[in-house]
Amino acid sequence: MSDAPGAPVAPQAGSRTPPVPAQRDGVAIRTVRLEKRYGRTVALAGLDVEVGRGEAFGFLGPNGAGKTTAVKLLLGLAYATSGEGWVLGAPLGDLDARRRVGYLPELFRYQPWLTAREVLELHCRLARLDGGRRPDAIATALRTVGLADRADDRVGGFSKGMQQRLGLGVALLGPPELVILDEPTSALDPIGRQDVRRIIHELTAQGVTVFLNSHLLTEVERVCDRVAVLDRGRVVATGTLAELLAARTVSLRVRGLSADAIASLGRFGRIAAPEDGRLTIDGLAPDSIPDLVAEAVRLGGRVYAVEPQQRTLEDRFLELLESGRA
Repeated sequence: MSDAPGAPVAPQAGSRTPPVPAQRDGVAIRTVRLEKRYGRTVALAGLDVEVGRGEAFGFLGPNGAGKTTAVKLLLGLAYATSGEGWVLGAPLGDLDARRRVGYLPELFRYQPWLTAREVLELHCRLARLDGGRRPDAIATALRTVGLADRADDRVGGFSKGMQQRLGLGVALLGPPELVILDEPTSALDPIGRQDVRRIIHELTAQGVTVFLNSHLLTEVERVCDRVAVLDRGRVVATGTLAELLAARTVSLRVRGLSADAIASLGRFGRIAAPEDGRLTIDGLAPDSIPDLVAEAVRLGGRVYAVEPQQRTLEDRFLELLESGRA
């Protein structure tokens, strides 16, 4: 079961161990110029990312961007061509650190003849969880993911959504300090997605780090503190949602500005042709709206309304991809 969630992964024999940097207690994941090549194909091109402890971090990108490759490197399931990385203060592939990581892959399969409880028991053994702790760990996982009443039912009779819940339960055994979730809500109905959001919030409230790999941008918006956008193996943007979604377009209802005054506001961004006392300015720098309004007033304008045009994460995501490929 090489792809089973929660299974420990041994480090590669004879692999070079990068020097551990001066540790910062608040860092759960750190990579420096991490690269992975398969022959001439560059799957990951110099990944630099840092994830704080207790943070919900979204890892976004189109298919083929390198997200899965990055997750494999973090888990020690693949080995970097160059660069360095650390998980929970230890070099990538460190087995002791791996035991403190919970993992839900996008694609997984359990033996259909096992019950949910037996699946969790198996993964407790694979993770070498102390025998005395196993019953409580299993009961907690089942209760957390809403399968307590199906604990002794065979997995072969589970729906896809129930199997997804069970996979999440496996990832929560331990309990882990870091949970890596690959498309955790892809098979769930609205109630199931709400449950996953609740679980993520509870984990981060307890200081657990959540690394969420997903293409469901609305889910990421609801649970993540920060996000990184990956395209063609490179991070094209990273930051808080507030930073990434800061309004770059604003509409002003303003009167009393001369043509020269309107032209001078062009230093804030591109000005659409004024119409009926309304100015639309695009391409604003973050946090520049107050300065724009103050300047309009200084130039003799009377401002009646300021209407920032907020973007969704999907809008910003597509904008980043388009600008990176221009």
